[in-house]
Amino acid sequence: MRLRGTGVGTIVIALLRCWLGALLVVLIVTGPPSAAEARALGRNPGQCFAVASADRPPPDRAFHCGPQPFGYQDHALWLRFDLTPADSSSGPPVILVHQTRFDRLVVLFRYADGSVAHQEIRRGDYGAYWRIGGQVAFQAPVLDRPPTQVTLGFGHLASHKLLRIRALPAAAANRDLATAAVLAGGSITLLLISGIYNLSLAIAVRRPSLAWQGLWAVCMVLWGLFWSQIALIAMPAVAGTSAAQTCTLLACLAVTAATISVASGLAPLLPRWMRWLAVSLGLLIAAIGVPASLVTGGSVDIFASLLEGLVLADLAAVVACLVWAWRHGDGGARDLVKAWSPQMAVLGLTQIVDLNDLFFGGGPQIAVLSVSALQTVWLSISTTLRLSGMRAELEEARATGSALAEIASRDPLTGLLNRRGFVGCLDETFRDGNDAPLALLLMDVDLFKSINDRFGHETGDDVLCRIAAYLRRLERELCIAGRMGGEEFVIAVSGLTSFSLAQFAERVRTGLAACDHGEVSRQRAVTVSIGVAEGSTRTPFQKLYAAADRALYDAKNGGRNRVVFHSGAPDVQSRELERDQLSFGWRG
Repeated sequence: MRLRGTGVGTIVIALLRCWLGALLVVLIVTGPPSAAEARALGRNPGQCFAVASADRPPPDRAFHCGPQPFGYQDHALWLRFDLTPADSSSGPPVILVHQTRFDRLVVLFRYADGSVAHQEIRRGDYGAYWRIGGQVAFQAPVLDRPPTQVTLGFGHLASHKLLRIRALPAAAANRDLATAAVLAGGSITLLLISGIYNLSLAIAVRRPSLAWQGLWAVCMVLWGLFWSQIALIAMPAVAGTSAAQTCTLLACLAVTAATISVASGLAPLLPRWMRWLAVSLGLLIAAIGVPASLVTGGSVDIFASLLEGLVLADLAAVVACLVWAWRHGDGGARDLVKAWSPQMAVLGLTQIVDLNDLFFGGGPQIAVLSVSALQTVWLSISTTLRLSGMRAELEEARATGSALAEIASRDPLTGLLNRRGFVGCLDETFRDGNDAPLALLLMDVDLFKSINDRFGHETGDDVLCRIAAYLRRLERELCIAGRMGGEEFVIAVSGLTSFSLAQFAERVRTGLAACDHGEVSRQRAVTVSIGVAEGSTRTPFQKLYAAADRALYDAKNGGRNRVVFHSGAPDVQSRELERDQLSFGWRG
């Protein structure tokens, strides 16, 4: 797909290819991740748990299996799992824990001889344990014997329902983590480029839907940075609860921005009630997201359930908007539907299907992040193509309008400017604020009616065209010609003194009298009478025209085939220039 008029398509598609290429290289080098190698731990953490202090692991007798854990928010929730030989099939086992809301995590690997290896992270200090992809990795120390058991202690855990724990052999864990890093990093990069582009495009074309689309992309970029833990490179202190809380807020804001983007983009096609229902649900999600991002205790589950219901309702409203637009919309609306449908489908799927152990351990988050990147690339490209097409149509319309305006300003017979075009060109050429000399030469073909009566109207038109051709040769930077109508022509000339103007006017008269009109010229002379009015570039056209018209009337009454200056001209008082009074050397 190629974008016209912009290089963003090339950049985005190149990044997309690099992203997919890097992912392919990772899969080729490390081999495809095997779901059979990963073992989900703690799918039902209540099977074996203990609630005690985070400073000291509880004794074996303190662990209970069966009921759901409770009362651990103010203490530490300890979980114990047995490790199998499969967990160490290709290297020491690795425990992958998805980052969530806890203040402290202690990991104890127990070996058959009773020895214990201790590893620990705290809120704001994950050390070297964090990995891109939203996970924390704990690898059992390499000994001459494999570990048989692992115990995890979560201090001040908000909810055990947020836990995602997996045990993998080292090689499988490395494959998952590398693939998740490529997916997360590539998705965030594409979102960032597309977000900046959409915001720039929104400013350029002033479209609110593009601004909301850009804001959604920005929220998704920030959410991806905190969820994937890339942000820990610059802000290690946000590790743990702070990052999880920030992710909750950004996710809610992203849903709100996406909802408003769709609603505003489809606004002309949607009923008002449908549009406002979707927007209201989106704003409600943002409002609930603020307190949901701040809580750390057991009320997290309440807010999570509430947000899940609101998100599903919001998705239903947005889907209704998309379906309505598809049925009643144009190509642009269908592009919007195609772009948002996969995103809405994946987001809805994450609310009703357990995806925690899929997508290389990234779960629903990495699925949403990846499809968001593809969605924003699709939408950026389709929007650019649509706007490029609209721009081409606008330029074509402007060109057509200019051509029509040019046609409307020209006399169809002679090609000279008509009265409207002449006045417009006069204002454009000479009305620059300076007070320069400006003169109007109004001329009329003598006894033109007799030419039509004797030789026919077609011959008369040919005479007019020959006169127009001569006047067109006189046009230059400070001289324009036009046809006022019938056999009346006009010339505006600037920058000439009275004497030079007299020479110019007489040169025009004699030049027109010398034109060859074929059969007409062989039987009679074709001459013009000229009335000249002098003024300045600040003199209104109507005033100059009226003065030139009076001078032309005097020339007609004075015997025709002559030049007469308006009697009110400053340096020429009612002068009539006969053809034999001056010797001219001026050349047009």
